[in-house]
Amino acid sequence: MIKQEAFGVEPWGLPETALDLDVLAQSESVFALANGHIGWRGTLDEGEPHGLPGSYLNGFYEARPLPYAEPEYGLPESGQTIINVTNGKLIRLFVDDEPFDVRYGQLRSHQRRLDFRAGVLTRQADWVSRAGAQARISSTRLVSFTQRAVAAIYYEVEPLDGQRRIVVQSELLANEQLPGSDGDPRRAAVLKNVLQSEHTTAQDSTVLAVHKTAVSGLRIGAAMDHLVDAPTSVLVESHAHGNGGMVTASCVLTPGQRLTMTKFVAYGWSGERTVDAISAQVIAGLTGAKQSGWDGLLAEQRAYLDDFWGRADVAIDGDEEVQQAVRFALFHVLQAGARAESRAIPAKGLTGPGYDGHAFWDTETFVLPILTVTAPEAAASALRWRHSTLPTARQRAKQLGFEGAAFPWRTISGAECSGYWPAGLAAFHINADIADAAARYVEMTGDEQFEQHEGMDLLTDTARLWRSLGHHDAPGRFHIDGVTGPDEYSAIADNNVYTNLMAQQNLIAAADAAEKYPDRARELGISPEESADWRDAASAMVIPYDEALGVHSQAEAFTRHQVWDFEHTPADDYPLMLSHPYVDLYRKQVVKQADLVLAMHTRGDAFTAEEKSRNFDYYEALTVRDSSLSACTQSVIATEVGQLDLAFDYLGEAALMDLLDLEHNTRDGVHIASLAGTWIALVSGFGGLRHRAKIVTFRPRLPEGIARLAFNIEVRGRRLQVEVTRSTARYLLAKGDPLEIVHYDKSLKLTAGQQQQRSIAPIPPRQRPQQPAGREPAHRRNGTSAS
Repeated sequence: MIKQEAFGVEPWGLPETALDLDVLAQSESVFALANGHIGWRGTLDEGEPHGLPGSYLNGFYEARPLPYAEPEYGLPESGQTIINVTNGKLIRLFVDDEPFDVRYGQLRSHQRRLDFRAGVLTRQADWVSRAGAQARISSTRLVSFTQRAVAAIYYEVEPLDGQRRIVVQSELLANEQLPGSDGDPRRAAVLKNVLQSEHTTAQDSTVLAVHKTAVSGLRIGAAMDHLVDAPTSVLVESHAHGNGGMVTASCVLTPGQRLTMTKFVAYGWSGERTVDAISAQVIAGLTGAKQSGWDGLLAEQRAYLDDFWGRADVAIDGDEEVQQAVRFALFHVLQAGARAESRAIPAKGLTGPGYDGHAFWDTETFVLPILTVTAPEAAASALRWRHSTLPTARQRAKQLGFEGAAFPWRTISGAECSGYWPAGLAAFHINADIADAAARYVEMTGDEQFEQHEGMDLLTDTARLWRSLGHHDAPGRFHIDGVTGPDEYSAIADNNVYTNLMAQQNLIAAADAAEKYPDRARELGISPEESADWRDAASAMVIPYDEALGVHSQAEAFTRHQVWDFEHTPADDYPLMLSHPYVDLYRKQVVKQADLVLAMHTRGDAFTAEEKSRNFDYYEALTVRDSSLSACTQSVIATEVGQLDLAFDYLGEAALMDLLDLEHNTRDGVHIASLAGTWIALVSGFGGLRHRAKIVTFRPRLPEGIARLAFNIEVRGRRLQVEVTRSTARYLLAKGDPLEIVHYDKSLKLTAGQQQQRSIAPIPPRQRPQQPAGREPAHRRNGTSAS
């Protein structure tokens, strides 16, 4: 676990006051910089020591075979793994011929800070070599939001105790040595030396390297150029080698004199363009970066983020840790998707190789709700990527014997990369999750062009899948059998409530779109009979309910299963999937992550308030949260049913998932969906935000640990500011045409510049529900977590 005392708590940044080599890999993930296209892990400038080196380009992968003990029809034959591409971060320092290495000599001080407003990672170190030479090293690193292909570093070194020969060596390096795998299935496959050199060159202070993958056939170009400045004569040399090249600057300095190196790096990749074309692309990127200059890149970065925070900031009074955490979360969510531009948003963003760099359903269910109301262009981009994979999804559906499109459980390019049938390939709910994200985007943005084209394509093909996957029985009920819902400890279940409710919504949305756009419906071959059939299936959808217990059964017969023996399960056995066979998990009442409870959030209209309370209490006693996706959902519904203290506890878990390394795998990258869940727990939970049929509603309520919550959202071109205290809610339309909202079932019409205030009635206390033994969330009091 990351030692929290190493991180300071401040509202607009994450400072590290000391370097702890035991948690180097975790801090590399936390300090990663990205823009949705390029990802640079927060490794030290000199490259060593490192926990897990990583430089990534979104969508750039190598294919690998997926071995099976026995071949089965329909299983994918190959997987895709994100590649550690050419490292452009490396800047090595030599002081009187001795390499700067924090493991040797004396590190007198070391500070790093991730700045959420400036969008940079800064570092300063005072170091004494084994020979006694003293030097101060500082660097500032950025991955540009405005120039998609560009990253840059400003590096400065100063001797502190006398005349010293300073040599700074900047490098491009492909095929870095990576640590081996430890067998954790959440981690990436380790592929070694996958980049084959096609062209390298060095001239003056510029190095260019082009490589190609052997199997996927993707080509990558990386180039770097430098500006070197010092008060004395500097010798600059460069040379290339098979895996890249380096630029070396050497001079003699005395105390008070500094050598500065500005390093510009550009990346590009393609599966089609030639070596010459890729080379031209990255050289053009370098030219644009040099034209802006270091100060220009900083100014562009700050202006971009000023605009983002003006739309997206969440302010909290009463909990400094959560205040820092939600801005940390928003910053990383933005980094994951801002410039993805028709590429996926992976589960780890571009901060690490966890899950092989794959995108899952969490993008649409947890990440896009934020981006839709804070950075809608990024949400549209992610949905257009899904749309671009429709041909592959249609082929997959046909292979499985279904109509429409079957989107992959995990993928980089759009092809299915999950070789596990029960918990992956049977999780068809991803199709409804994508449809839900598309419909939500249209509702909140009013983007009719998207609705009529990409949106309608997605709704149509997913509706066709549900109609062919499900069936009517004799009484006329519509069943969807043999699927896996969000809870991966229950597989091949009949009538999973979450899946069925989301499919129901999907079918109705597709039928509504066909009615709204008849010309497009004819183009897509949607007959009136097919549309009516979708509505019939939706109205007859089976939603299991256990009359004896008075709760919804997560899936058919789930509540008849034996309850897991939580009392005799040691703490070290969690997560259960790493210590118990699935054959045991599948036949017990034990929930990995919110499933039925998630249905109450995404389809809250399908449950009464009383049903929500009873369901929540029942599933609290079964949910072990072996997934980072669970705590935020449990927080939202805990708030809705009046369990505010418990909701606050779950908020803390979601918010600090990576800052405290709660799941012990932050080393492989931050949890983008859990970070998004911080915003969801605050805005959808304590802010009470819901939207359905173009109506935005709020049912705000704060726990004791938060005195004030303020946030912004964008609704169809309007900017709405919401401020909540324990007794009142204030709504201000900052810009845009009048907007109608609902506060606790009462309609309000807002006009720009006029604030409206409404009261929040107190609620009676309720008995806190029980969690499985040893799986209670840490109690959060006065802004801190306490066991």
